[in-house]
Amino acid sequence: MDKLTMKNVYVTRCIPQVGIDLLSQHFHVRSNQQPRKLTRQELLDGIKGVDGVLTSGTDKIDAELMDLNPGIRCFSNYAVGFDNMDVAAATQRRVLCTNTPDVLNDSTAEMAWALLMAVARRVVESDRIMRTRQWTGWEPQEFLGGDITGKTLGIIGAGRIGTSIAMKSRGFDMQILYSGRRNNSELDAKLNARFVDMDTLLQSSDFVSLSVALNAQTYHLIGARELALMKPTAYLINTARGPVVDEAALVQALKSKQIAGAGLDVYEFEPDMVEGLELLENTVLTTHIGSATYATRNAMAVKAATNLIAALKGEMPPDCLNPQVFD
Repeated sequence: MDKLTMKNVYVTRCIPQVGIDLLSQHFHVRSNQQPRKLTRQELLDGIKGVDGVLTSGTDKIDAELMDLNPGIRCFSNYAVGFDNMDVAAATQRRVLCTNTPDVLNDSTAEMAWALLMAVARRVVESDRIMRTRQWTGWEPQEFLGGDITGKTLGIIGAGRIGTSIAMKSRGFDMQILYSGRRNNSELDAKLNARFVDMDTLLQSSDFVSLSVALNAQTYHLIGARELALMKPTAYLINTARGPVVDEAALVQALKSKQIAGAGLDVYEFEPDMVEGLELLENTVLTTHIGSATYATRNAMAVKAATNLIAALKGEMPPDCLNPQVFD
């Protein structure tokens, strides 16, 4: 294709170079090279005059943005979650939206397990004591934590990532409970898992792991009522989206030892967290790094670029969120 007739795309975050290189084979590419989220005004300015945008989960893609440049044909999200995108508004304007499922299932599941094990076995607390040279030697009652082997793991949202989390429990001989919209035949067959309602899961599980998408139905899915149903020896793990948990209620539950602890990779008000959460020893807090492996982030870049290329060629993107645009 002649360079003069190539379409223009804008990349809103500093993604791995493999994605930029792939896009550059087909389009004129402009990208945000700063290692930070764009301000709203920078985002509005950046999308002017382009045909497609490779966005991130931190960009608010709404009707105002779409109407500023009616020529945009696709918003390709560099994320599996798409709560940042108004897909209905895009569909109304016949603009395609895509995401990056599957490639981050295992890395996010591994992160859930890293949090689970770290909070149960008090790894961060112990590490801090050692690094500050406060350790005085082995004691029989020091840093006692929760057992993992043989315990019950509850998965709320047994989709791709939830299934991967559950499947990784096999080495720990755990009982698996799960709740969601439907039965998961893979978990039933391979793990003898039980499909239960959420209240039963909360009451029965030693570990509760969240893997639901964020939407109107899952906002504050875990609040004061739900936390009160959990065992005082149980742990909450969240690698889904922050607002799935009422963070203020969680702080109170952790302060009062209503539950034993929590491992969080996502937060209700990212990059901030509710006041007091950072002071609690019975937490492990990481910086939304669920998909942060070299291979996964590269694969996400390739997938997001591939989706955008297909869309701007007039083809159905592999990971289209609103295929009805083609109707």
